[in-house]
Amino acid sequence: MVREDGRTPDELRPVTIKRHYIKHAEGSVLVATGDTRVICTASVIDQQPRFMRDQRIRKKGWVTAEYSMLPRSTSERMQRETSRGVGGRTQEIQRLIGRSLRAAVDLRALEERTVWVDCDVIQADGGTRTAAITGAFIALWDACQGLIKRKRIKNFPIIDNIAATSVGLIDGQPMLDLCYTEDSTADVDMNIVMTGSGKFIEIQGTAEEKPFSRTEYDQMLDLAVGGIQQLVRLQNRIMLENLDEAHIGDA
Repeated sequence: MVREDGRTPDELRPVTIKRHYIKHAEGSVLVATGDTRVICTASVIDQQPRFMRDQRIRKKGWVTAEYSMLPRSTSERMQRETSRGVGGRTQEIQRLIGRSLRAAVDLRALEERTVWVDCDVIQADGGTRTAAITGAFIALWDACQGLIKRKRIKNFPIIDNIAATSVGLIDGQPMLDLCYTEDSTADVDMNIVMTGSGKFIEIQGTAEEKPFSRTEYDQMLDLAVGGIQQLVRLQNRIMLENLDEAHIGDA
């Protein structure tokens, strides 16, 4: 099956990661996945979050995240959540991003400080949360590199890559990296987060109308694993070669 954008079922959309996108942040990227665009920034705060201070947890840091969509990131203007309150979807996504990034970090190596990761969707065409996770990892990496260079911590805290993608089932066909039109009509929509070493952090999957089989689940999972491996190679290339920008086709 050939998709509306010409991709094969097992093909990612074009992915670009552009580093150092925001001047003042300790780490920042613009990540583009197809027509989805997310700005990810990592800010270092030299104190623990309040819950850790209240519980008197010493010699340990924290990584947390916030996620938002700009009013015209979609086809029609949406109201800012600062005006109407943070919705359940936003809370779910930012908790997912925070959990995912913490799986990559030795929190004790951060010492008693917080890295706050902000993911702001400036253009949405499906896969915003997975793009945010993949890009936020690079922003977090750069922020931690800065801590090492300025000798604010002794040991580099990141222990593995983190990347994510979506998969789905459309008319019985497993597909990788769904755009919005595919996502909105899919029989199954699934988000997968993995480490660079191939371990799973989160699998979020829902059947919209009819249940899916174990065979279909395995097929979708295999597609996700292949896609995430490509994203990890892209992350490694941009980090190890110290590139300001890299594309999935170069990985």
